[in-house]
Parts: sequence; C-alpha cells; structure tokens
Amino acid sequence: MNPIVSVCIPVYNNEETIKETIESVIAQTYRPIELVITNDASTDASQKAIEKALKEAGEGITLKVEINDTNLGMSGNWNKAMSLCTGKYIKLLCADDLIDKDLIKREAEILEANPDVLSVESDTAFVDSEGKVRGRYKRYKRSGIVSGKEVVKYSLFHRDYLGAPLANTFRADTKTRGEGFDPEFKYILDYEFFMRLAIEGDVYIIHEDLNFFRLRQGSNTSKIFKGEEGKKYINEHRMLAEKAAPKLGLTNKDVNRSVRIRKLMSFLGNIYLRLHM
Repeated sequence: MNPIVSVCIPVYNNEETIKETIESVIAQTYRPIELVITNDASTDASQKAIEKALKEAGEGITLKVEINDTNLGMSGNWNKAMSLCTGKYIKLLCADDLIDKDLIKREAEILEANPDVLSVESDTAFVDSEGKVRGRYKRYKRSGIVSGKEVVKYSLFHRDYLGAPLANTFRADTKTRGEGFDPEFKYILDYEFFMRLAIEGDVYIIHEDLNFFRLRQGSNTSKIFKGEEGKKYINEHRMLAEKAAPKLGLTNKDVNRSVRIRKLMSFLGNIYLRLHM
C-alpha cells in the first residue's frame, strides 16, 4: 500500500486563491492523502472558500481543518500545520500555490525507492492570476540524487535553489521537521528551513515544472524583490549564511560574499517582477 502523504496548507486571508489550491490537491492521482489546513484567524471569507472547496474531496483524502483562535503569524501557523501531519511524507503549500496532478505520486515514489533521500524538489513555473505561465525557476543544475550540502553551498553563492515550500516533499521523521520553521525569520523562513533540512543528507532533483507559484501584488515575495522590505530581507540572508557557516566550513569572507550576491539577485528579481506584474 502507498504510505500516507500529508499536504498541509497554512491559510491567512486567502479567499481569492485557496479554493483553487485545494482543488489542485484533490485532483492528485496519488492516494492516500491527509489534507491539513490551518486557518490563522483570517478576517476575510477564507473559511467559506475552504469549506466550499472541501465538498469536492473524495475517497482517499482525510481532512483536518483547524481555525486558530488568535493569529500565530507565518512561522507559528506553518509549524502548527506541520505538527498536525501524521503522514510518512509532508508537502507544505502556501494558500495560493498549485501543483501538477501527478506531483505527489512522482515525489512519493522517489522517496519510497530511495530511503537515504530526505527530500524531493521539482522545478517551478511562475503563473499570473489567469494561470498563464510567466517564467520558470529551475532547481539545482544536476538531476537525481545530490548531496544536500552541495546544493546548500551552491545556493549561498548563486540563488535560492531550496526555498519555496511548494517545490519540496520531505520525510516527516527528519530532525528539521521537529525543529520547525525558525520564528526569527520572516522573509526567508522557508529557505532557512529547507537549507537546514538539506544539510542533513541527500536531496533528489526533478527538472520538470511540477509546481506553480502565483505572481501577485502584495505577496511576501513581491515585497522582498520590489524593495519594500529589501534591507530586512538582506539582513535575514546574512543570518541564514552565518547559521549555516559552521556546518559548511564557511569563513566570514564567504558570508560577506554571499550577502553581496544576494543583494544583486534581489535587484534582478525586482526588475523581473516589474516586467511581469
């Protein structure tokens, strides 16, 4: 029998997109799925949209839906969602993400066949509000099984090949899952989490667009790249690099170089979003 895969969706004021996100999970060719949704005290109609979408859930999908009494914030809500998961593997989706109908099947099969692999990553397509593809984000340059430390080190001096929860399916029994998302990070908490996870062992890279990241005004990513919170974002990258440095053998000079590269990539990301949003 297939092992249970937990798909958790933390929600906060996502009434316009959450239904489509849930539908992309319900449409998966893989079963059984445990769908965990934590509504972080949303002030809009997110809960109504959630309930409407879940009416279409069929056999093989177990539902867990919780509404937080108070707002826990991003890291708090993400950690709560993960804590409710009972599956062997976990997929975390933000409430405006979409996944290909075969994504969970493909990634769960790889994890089953490769017990030393901690996570599977696939390429990302950027889509606009109408679902039109506006660009692509490739993961690490190699395919198949790769040392996690190799990917982490390369990411620090190029661009983030690890972050964005939608791109990762990982084993529930990892030490990193137990530690959770670090509340000290606001803008790159996903990057930091998956970097910490990758350092533990091997990752598997699939170079196919199996997940879809929605470009929209006001998202955390758009704020970062458009410079509204750019300085704080760069400071967080320094924190991230310093945190990983001892395990990767990085010097202070390496950390400073990583920060300079991140500033450049942020500038280029700003230009990209101006052209596509």
